[in-house]
Amino acid sequence: MSETTPELSDALQTVLQGLGDKVLAWHDQHGDDTVLIRPEHRLEVATWLKECELHFDMLMDNTAVDFIEEEPRFEIVDHFFSTKTFKRLRVKCRVPENKPNAPSLVPLYGSANWMERETYDMYGVVFDGHPDLRRILLYPEFVGFPLRKDYDKLHEQPLFEARYPGVRETDEVINPRVGVELPIHGTEVPR
Repeated sequence: MSETTPELSDALQTVLQGLGDKVLAWHDQHGDDTVLIRPEHRLEVATWLKECELHFDMLMDNTAVDFIEEEPRFEIVDHFFSTKTFKRLRVKCRVPENKPNAPSLVPLYGSANWMERETYDMYGVVFDGHPDLRRILLYPEFVGFPLRKDYDKLHEQPLFEARYPGVRETDEVINPRVGVELPIHGTEVPR
């Protein structure tokens, strides 16, 4: 892209010029600059964004969207922010259901570590190269990915037996962080 487009923000024009054919589509509705890229370019694009004149030095969020009726089914969404220019940019890429993989951004942004783990935990999106890709919100024995639109919300998961063998729902459990007995079905946590 060699010439500027007056209706686009300066930041989006800079991004489009800098990334060239790595950008498949873009828009800036209501001041939100967004670009769509191929998933295999995710790390390369993030590297450029961090090093470019706009200096997107903060990964604010990472999540996914499940377009269950479409293929590629999942859209990975990263929100970048520049603490120098105060600009924001949303970067999206689509991954198929049968191989929902994209490169991890952990080598560039420490915040990606937990964010990508949450996206993996909820949607089953795999971030290649992530140093510790495992569940972060749900316990390891949990089956499935609860934010996928085809997840059976009535599916019963083992809650205690798998994690604490021999513990029944009526038993009391010692909270290892504070050493306080907490009733499993209690309404208040002692402070």
